[in-house]
Formats: sequence, structure tokens, C-alpha cells
Amino acid sequence: MWRRPARAGGGVLFSHRIRLFRLFGIDVRLDASWLLLAALVVWTLADGVFPELAPGLGRQTYWGMAAAGAAGLFASIVFHEMAHALVARRFGIAIRGITLFIFGGVAEMDGEPKSARGELLMALAGPLASTVLAGVMLALTAAIGGTERGAADGVTWYLAIINGALALFNLIPAFPLDGGRVLRAALWAWQGDILKATRIAAGAGNLFGLALIVFGVVDILSGNFVGGMWRFLIGMFVRGAAETSYRQTVAERSFSGVSVAQVMTPDPIALAAEASVAEFVDHVYRYHHRVFPVIRNGALVGQVGTQQAAAIDRSLWPSVPVAEIAVPCRDEEVVDPALDAMAALTRMQRSGITRLFVVGKGRLIGVLGLRDLLELLSTNLDLDGAGIRRSSSADATAGRGRPARWRWSAGSRPGTR
Repeated sequence: MWRRPARAGGGVLFSHRIRLFRLFGIDVRLDASWLLLAALVVWTLADGVFPELAPGLGRQTYWGMAAAGAAGLFASIVFHEMAHALVARRFGIAIRGITLFIFGGVAEMDGEPKSARGELLMALAGPLASTVLAGVMLALTAAIGGTERGAADGVTWYLAIINGALALFNLIPAFPLDGGRVLRAALWAWQGDILKATRIAAGAGNLFGLALIVFGVVDILSGNFVGGMWRFLIGMFVRGAAETSYRQTVAERSFSGVSVAQVMTPDPIALAAEASVAEFVDHVYRYHHRVFPVIRNGALVGQVGTQQAAAIDRSLWPSVPVAEIAVPCRDEEVVDPALDAMAALTRMQRSGITRLFVVGKGRLIGVLGLRDLLELLSTNLDLDGAGIRRSSSADATAGRGRPARWRWSAGSRPGTR
């Protein structure tokens, strides 16, 4: 499967990733969770699969076969995801990398296909690659094999089976599996509405995930704890991924083509560089923010927060200007008003930032809050995507119909008390 790592309204999919190598200009990474999967695969292969598949071999041989099988599984998943990534790149979608994690692997893409044809070809690329690899492994098994299965053809036979299973499982029409994306592409081409197509395909993914959960619980109650737990966890993951993918599509439709200037809160509360730390503390209690931008003649010079104020002796608060304790804003915290709102949301989610300072022509002109974007997205989800693209006249008044968390009170001006 493939997906975008950033979630609308949630965290990111991966926590601790290790960069392994670069192939065709694409970084291949390993999430720490995959190490658990690798350990389980090696143990299962050495203890159960290979002794049954190739009986009569030594214990040490089985462990060697298991290590080779796990390495082959790793390569197979990379091969599957690389097929997705290369076809996506052919359609002009930037690839952030491929990451292997406990439930398999994902090709991380900066965007979605722009056409049903692109979606279809990208979805089929992975299963087709796995099918080809399964055929190659079958041919190797036939070339190596003798009257009795040995270590080498035991591994190739296992890899043939696992790649065939990988192709078949991913073709299940349950979003976000590849088969679910094929279903979405077909519905998209038929009805011309990607949002409706995504909702239907994600619904199928939700039902499939629920079925896995039910079967997992039945297995656990029947005594098959390990197999049941895996089905349960995979079902939970599929359901969550389906919902996240649908939200991501709504976010794309909600914000793509809408600029930051159209959704930002203009005239944000700010502190003049010469304002004292005591004035900053007064702002904290008055406006209920812990961080404020600091400006000089309208230009953003940094930001000050309660952490910086706490490091100053309380008796010095009235005499120390905030400019002395302000910290510079990082590049990712400052955006141009013309930036696409979806790009701003993605930036927030990747970096863990909850608000961005909007600077135009060298002056602070607004603040874009993650909470405001997510509230708008939540509204669009409630409305099922209806009317999510606003007219230019509506865009011009985007900030009037929602809470002005960063707005000045009537008559106030940036930099005043």
C-alpha cells in the first residue's frame, strides 16, 4: 500500500525511523516496529514453517533459512513499495521515501493522484510486482529443487508463497489496500467524484477491518492467541488507515488551492520589541496564550513564551524588554500568505507545530492555527464534503465566522498594550 504519513487531526504514522539506503533516488527506511515483526518472522520460520516445509535438516540450518527468509521478506516488501513509488513519480508525485513497519511497508508520497487512471496504475503496480517476484521465486525453486526439498529451495518456495499472498491480500477491495484503491479509481472514473469514491472505498476498508477484528477475537477465544491477535491488530490498523485516508482526501479538497491568506487570522496579537516581560505576562492572562510573536515596526523579530519569562527573575520583569528574551522563529514557523493551505497543514503535522506566523512584504500580517484548520476540516467532514470550495467573496471573510483566537480586541493595534 501507499499513503501520506501526515494525518489530518492526528499524529504521524512512524516514530523512530532508521535510514537504510537509497535506491533510484528514494530513501528506504526502517521503523523500529519492524524489528519486532522481523523477530517474530524469524522465530516462526525457524520453529514451525521450515521444519515442516523441509523436514530432516538440522536446527542450525533452520535458523539460517529463517534469517534468509526474513531478509527475503524485507526485500519483497521494498520491491512492492518501490513499484508504487516509481509509478507515482512517473505521474509527477514527489516521493518522500519508503518505510517498513510492523504491518508491512508504505511508500510515502507528497500528494494524491490527479486522475483515476493514475490511481489505477499506481494501485496495480505493487501487486503486479509481487506477482512477478512470486513467479521468479517459483522458477528458482524448480531450478534448484531435487527429489527432496533442501535449504535453498525451501527459502525460495517460501518467498514464492509469501509474494503471492502479498499480491492477493493487497488486491482485497478494501481501502487503503491496493485493491481498495483500484475500487476507488473505478468509482472515480465512473462517477467523476473522488470524494464520494473515497468514502465508498474507505467504507469497504472499515468493514474489512471490522471483519478481521471479529475473526481475531474468535481465534483468541479458540486458543489461537498469536494468530488471533495479529488479525485483531491488522483489523484495527486497516480501519484506522481507512478513516485517516478519507480525512486526508477531504483535507485535500478543503484546502488545496486555498491560500494561507484566505484562512489565517489577520492582525494577530503581538508584542512590540520594547514591551516589558511584565507586559508579556499580562498578555498571557488576558488572551490565554503562552507564546506571542514579537515585532519591531511591524516586522517579525521572534517569539516569546512563558518558558523564557520563567527564566527571568520576577523582580526584573517590569524592566527587561521582551526583545532580550525572545527566540528567533524557525524557517518552518514562518509562511508566505500565498502558500497553499494544504501545504501549511502538512508542514504543521510533520514538524509538530500548532501555529504558523504569516509574513508578507516583511511584516507580520496574520497567524494560522492548526486548531482552526482542523475545525474547518471537521465541519467539512460533517457536511460530507459539500460546499468545501468557497467563492472568492467568501474567502475574503474567512476569519469572520470562527473564533478569533489570535485576533485583537476592537480598537487594538499590534504592538500596543
